[in-house]
Amino acid sequence: MITPRTDPLLLEALASLNEIGATVNQIGLDGSVSVETTLDLIVQSAARVLSDASAIIFTYDAEHEGFGHRSSISANGMEQPPTGDEPRPDGLGMRAIAQRRRVLSYEEKDITIHPGMAKGGAKIMGCFPLIVAAQPLGALYVIRQDERQFSQLELLMLENFVNQAAMAIYHTHNLIQVRHDLARKEEELTRLRRAGLLISSRVRLDETLESILQMAMEVTSAHYGIFRLMDKNGLTLNTRAVAGEHLARPLVEALPLNSNSVMAWVARHRRPACIPDLHEAPWSQIYYPLDASLEMRSELAVPLIGANGRLEGVLNLESPTVAAFSEDDSHLLQALATQAVITIQEVSLLDAIQEVAHLLLTQPYQKVLAHLADLACNLLDAATSAIWSLKGQDLILEVSSGGYQHADCLPVKSSLAGQAVLNRSAVISEDVRMDQRFNRVDLARNQDLTRALVVPLLPGNAQSPLGAFGVYSTSAGPGHFADSEWDKKVLFCLADYAVLAYQNAARQEALRAAQEQRSMAETFAAVGDIASNLLHQLNNKVGTIPVRIQGIEDKCQEALASSPYLLRNLDEIERCATEAMESVRDSLSQLRPIRLEPVIVSACVADAIQYTKTPLGIKISMEKLDRLPLVMAGERTLTLVFTNLLENAVDAMAGQGIVIVGGHAEEDWVIVSVSDNGPGIAPKLHEHIFDLNYSGHGESRPNKLGFGLWWVKTLVTRLGGSVGVESDGEHGTTFQLRLPRADKHTKPG
Repeated sequence: MITPRTDPLLLEALASLNEIGATVNQIGLDGSVSVETTLDLIVQSAARVLSDASAIIFTYDAEHEGFGHRSSISANGMEQPPTGDEPRPDGLGMRAIAQRRRVLSYEEKDITIHPGMAKGGAKIMGCFPLIVAAQPLGALYVIRQDERQFSQLELLMLENFVNQAAMAIYHTHNLIQVRHDLARKEEELTRLRRAGLLISSRVRLDETLESILQMAMEVTSAHYGIFRLMDKNGLTLNTRAVAGEHLARPLVEALPLNSNSVMAWVARHRRPACIPDLHEAPWSQIYYPLDASLEMRSELAVPLIGANGRLEGVLNLESPTVAAFSEDDSHLLQALATQAVITIQEVSLLDAIQEVAHLLLTQPYQKVLAHLADLACNLLDAATSAIWSLKGQDLILEVSSGGYQHADCLPVKSSLAGQAVLNRSAVISEDVRMDQRFNRVDLARNQDLTRALVVPLLPGNAQSPLGAFGVYSTSAGPGHFADSEWDKKVLFCLADYAVLAYQNAARQEALRAAQEQRSMAETFAAVGDIASNLLHQLNNKVGTIPVRIQGIEDKCQEALASSPYLLRNLDEIERCATEAMESVRDSLSQLRPIRLEPVIVSACVADAIQYTKTPLGIKISMEKLDRLPLVMAGERTLTLVFTNLLENAVDAMAGQGIVIVGGHAEEDWVIVSVSDNGPGIAPKLHEHIFDLNYSGHGESRPNKLGFGLWWVKTLVTRLGGSVGVESDGEHGTTFQLRLPRADKHTKPG
């Protein structure tokens, strides 16, 4: 078997290529191998494998379309080093670059060898372009001092050296660009971190916006900048921060959204604008200067858009230099705009919380809830919002905003808001018009309501929810409030303050009731002493009347027998005195301390109906009272309360109507209502009907003190409950009693 002979030159070339490849792979790893080292190895290897040649590499600058300084040179075989050997504009090197091919001097009859090379003894030259991805990076010159042309093997080896050199330069360029990009990104991240620190360390919105604006100008080298924020009605962009030399405030403070301007265009289209020259169309038709004395040529503007899609404003930079801003500047400004949006949202929420905290201390809970409903629409860009209170198995509407209609009562088990209560978590609907969970689809369709976000009102310590808080959008509005976790957090935060409003109202009511009970107890203790003394005095005075009459009858029988008139009057005086004493004893007995014990509500109501003189045209009925739990009360006292309320209803209806006594149980209370279909009580009188001097029915109720509803309120308060009235002044009246459940209250000792 014949083994082919291996050319030593080829082996040496392969060894050199292997060494060069390993060197190229090491460029930039630890700094020990540079591109200069690699290129020097390449030219040395090229000269060595050709034995009698020299090699030079020149780098090429594509931007300036010319060769740069020499990277490396080997003068092997040269009689003297060449001088002034930089490539000529019309030489072999430029032809090789222009035509993307190797150029050999003995094949190009119209180009002579470089004079500097010829002076050094060059007879033959070859120029090989270094090209990667059609991008010229340099050229390899190979020089011989004799007339011998390059062989095919030599040309093949040189092509391989050329490829290695091209990859070394290309790899180095990429490495430099990567390092440059990394340095820029690191600088951008540093600035963004600074922006984040500004947000976390500053409270005032204007101060933070001014700092972000200054930072944006430093990063982009802008000369002027401005922040404009959207007003609440979404019609104008108002100036909040400006920066720039010789610029105090812009010409226009409030910029209409429909105006012909760059910032308005960015706001309407919700996308950035990087304008290299404001003198060119179409920008020249809509641009107006911040200051008439300042001429700007380029502009960069980005919209401020929150996670829910809401437009918060526009951040704008300008420069007198044409093409002052790059795409990288645009990306960085968008990142800073995101930080600005976060600032705006957080400060807006903080301001809202401060407002609510103040209202909690000064306003009734209904006004606090109404303010929270308005804030929810403003912060989440919703069309309407509503807050419901949980009453048994229903959600009762407390407040709503935006002028939209909401259901007054929602069943917990078959409504979207009820799902939030049952699950104790946020509930989202993409379109309530098509959502079977939404109880009033008719209202949704009639008012074009679409998206919904509802959260429960959750007290602490895993207590039962107090209600639900929902926001809703329409198809005509932005309506993206449920797309981000931020929106849920905002609504949960507002819901927490709604819970505080409820709890504060409950505490205030409990405190008021406790104070009222204490005051009542002290009053009745004093009145009881007076009553005891009064009763003693009456017994001493009025109680002797029957005794004296009996004495007269015993001693004056003949006179009485002859005078029926005198006898009749003595009998009447005795009867009136006896009844007066019984009436005083019965009424004053109510001033004594009440012995609280478990009482059946329905039994007290039934007794009260029996005691009430009801005309034939009036019907009194009881509904669901037998299902109520026992209440803590005095049986006789509670019966008297219902008797007064029934008599009050009978008097109001003037002999014709219906009275319904119903009730339901809550966690700690039993609610009993007494409703009639009489003429009602005007709302302006609701606060006065329980006053001591309001009632005028005393003359029509014999054997009663005649204190009316004051007496009802007084007795219920002594029982630890409360009474209220509901009436529009036209369609009947409902009195509601709130009585403590016996199974939730400890019987006093």
